[in-house]
Order: sequence, then structure tokens, then C-alpha cells
Amino acid sequence: MATTPYKADRETADELTGLGGLVHLRETIAGWRKDWRASARPCPINAMLVSLGRIDTVNVAFGETAGDLALVEVARRIRHFAGDELESDTWLATRLVGGNFLLIARAEMSVDRWQWLAEALADALAAPIANPTGESSLRLWPRISLMKWGESDDVDIMLDRLSEVSARLRMSSGRRIAWSDGAMDSVARTHIELEADLLAAIDRDEIEILFQPQFSLADDRVVGAEALARWQHSIVGEIGADMLFQIAERADHVAQLSRHVAERALEKARDWPADLQLSINITPSDLAADNFASDFTRMAERSGFALSRITLEITEHVLVAETERVDRMLQRLKQLGVSIALDDFGAGFCNFHYLKVLPIDSLKLDRSMLAGVIENGRDRAVFRAIIGMAKALDLKVLVEGVETEEQRAFIAAEGCSYYQGFLRAAAVQKSQFAELVAHQ
Repeated sequence: MATTPYKADRETADELTGLGGLVHLRETIAGWRKDWRASARPCPINAMLVSLGRIDTVNVAFGETAGDLALVEVARRIRHFAGDELESDTWLATRLVGGNFLLIARAEMSVDRWQWLAEALADALAAPIANPTGESSLRLWPRISLMKWGESDDVDIMLDRLSEVSARLRMSSGRRIAWSDGAMDSVARTHIELEADLLAAIDRDEIEILFQPQFSLADDRVVGAEALARWQHSIVGEIGADMLFQIAERADHVAQLSRHVAERALEKARDWPADLQLSINITPSDLAADNFASDFTRMAERSGFALSRITLEITEHVLVAETERVDRMLQRLKQLGVSIALDDFGAGFCNFHYLKVLPIDSLKLDRSMLAGVIENGRDRAVFRAIIGMAKALDLKVLVEGVETEEQRAFIAAEGCSYYQGFLRAAAVQKSQFAELVAHQ
């Protein structure tokens, strides 16, 4: 079972982003060190300080509201990144001040892996952010300082050392990753190796397919699962789906990777009970191919998995290109019996126009939509407004990231249909999913 992050309560959370603040950071590390002393085992802590360049420029050019929304989006991306790439570890994300964020992980981890994670996070944060003013999208330039926690270090020493590295990075040209102890950067070499290794990994069937179980809120029974890709790399360790597809995009292997994941998922699911659904993520490269619908149909037929039991999940970034072309492709898939879900809804700046013009059957609410709904009336109001809109459009709603019984009870009372999350199960292998289904 994956480990959930240490969460801040309302008194210690950053008001803007909902991440922990400095008080929560101190409390968390004190707890970790107490556990360390009690267990007499090492408590390795890896730290990275993310400092955003250009945030002041955004405030001046577009106003503080745009700057605040950009910080909220950065916090969301950090949470998603850590949730995907550190799911087996204990981690904490905090906002310190301004455009400075700290991510720490309590885990045994090589220097190569922590540095690669920093570079991957920097890529994710440097991607364009939708501008709420409607003008050109925003881009921030992240610089990341790294260190390994020493037994004699405390929080202030850690922050001082990371801040010194951050100051040096601001003075340098082009560099965005550096270690507090001067460790040499190996990121460029690692990226080349990763990109070169990816096709070979696909050919050798080294891309693992896991299944994230999905449950009905009506009776808590398994209704299906989402197929997720993982790659255990010999140098950087486990690579989650989002970063895996980023690597594939740099190497121009997205189409090959997406097809491989879909084929393996369908093969592994062919023996499921007939009432279970399989959700598969599709990419812009998939929808850009004129023959995608026919190719996918033949793939499903070869596997013996009925198209009527398949849900294809698309995210908003898949749709930003040619909406009319995407609509035609989705309509063809719908005619074949496939269901369409809009994934990560509520993350970033949603374009509600897609709900009007595209043949969407369901919404998958991003896990960030659950943050604060139990404690905060404003968050509950936003959540309820989205559910009301979904009901008006006759869309089913699946909620991601459910971690507590209280959250499950809340979304059930609000009329949601399905959920997934650590409350019931993390992503599991084929055999574990079969056991889960057999025991219900």
C-alpha cells in the first residue's frame, strides 16, 4: 500500500495553496526524527527547494491575481508529481514564502534518483500555465536546490543550505539543478540513457501495467480499474506514468508507448468478470492519427475485451488542439461502444466549452478537488457546483484520490457514482486485482 503524504491542518496550511507551511514542516520533521530515535533506524530525508523565477514579472505584467493562480497551479503540479513518483514513500510538500516550495521525502534514495526527480519536476513546472486573463499562457522558470539530510542538520540548517544553492543558481546562466554539497550533475547523461532505453524497454516488455481499482459508491463493490504504466529503471528507479510519457515525448516514442500500454492492459484484463470496466488513458498522438479508432477496435477484438467495457480517458491538454477533429474521432469511438471520460477535471483552468461540444460520458474529478471539502465551506460549494453541472449534463462522476471514510461519505452524499484512492486500494498488479475482485 502506498504511503500518503503528511498533511497540514487548517492552522498550519498555507492559505493560498493548501500546502503545508513552515510550522507544519518543523512539526513533521520533528515527528520523523522522533520515530527515528524510537526505532534506532536511519531516517533518510531527501530535500529539494523549488524557487520560481519570473513570478514577480507575472505579478507586474498580469496582476497579483494571475500570479496567485499560477502559484496554486504550481502547488497542484507538485502534489500530483509527488503523488505519482513518490507514492511508495512518505513525503511532504510545503510553500515557504513567495515562489519558494519545499519537497522532502523520507526514503532510501540514490543521488541519481533524487536528481532525476528534480529534473522531471522542473520539466513539469516549466510547462505553460493557462493565463486567467485570456492572454498568452504563462511560463515560470524553476530552479531546484538539492541535499541529503544529515544527522546533525536541523530545519534551519537545511533551509539555509538550500537557499545558498538557490542564490548561486540565480547568478548562473542556464543551470537549474544543483546540490548543496557540490555533487556533479548527471541529469543530461541520465536523460539520454532514459530516452535511448525506452524503446528497448518496450520491446522487452519491461513497462509494467498496474491497475488502479475503481469502486461504486452505492455498494462499495469493484466496478473496474484504470490501467497505469510503471517503469523500473536500473539507475533512477521507479518512473510513474506521467514522467514516463514525458520521456517518450522527448524521444518521439509517445505513439509506441501508448499502444504498448493499451495492448498489455487489454491482454491482462481479458479474463476479468464481464461486469468490470477497463479505463485506458489516450494521448494527443493517439487522437492525431486518422486510423486510431479502427486500430484501437482491432486491438480490442484481438484481446477479446468488449469495446462496450472500455472507457478512454482524455485530459484537457489532449483537447487544446483541433477540437472539431477530436470531436469527430471521439464520435467514431462512441459509435463503436466505447465510453469517454474527461480526466483530471478541476485541475488547472478548466474549459467548460469541452463539456458542451464533445461526446463525454463521465468526469473524473482531480484529487485536488477533495482538498478542504470537509473543513472548508467554500471548497464544498465549488465541489457541489461541479456535481450539479455534471448532473445537469447527465454525466457520471468518479472522484480520484479518496483517502478517508469521511471523504467517501461526503462524495456519496453529494451524488457521485464512483471513486478510487488509497482508502480502498492503491494501484496493484493483475494477480492482486483478481484477488480483490474474488473476495468482494
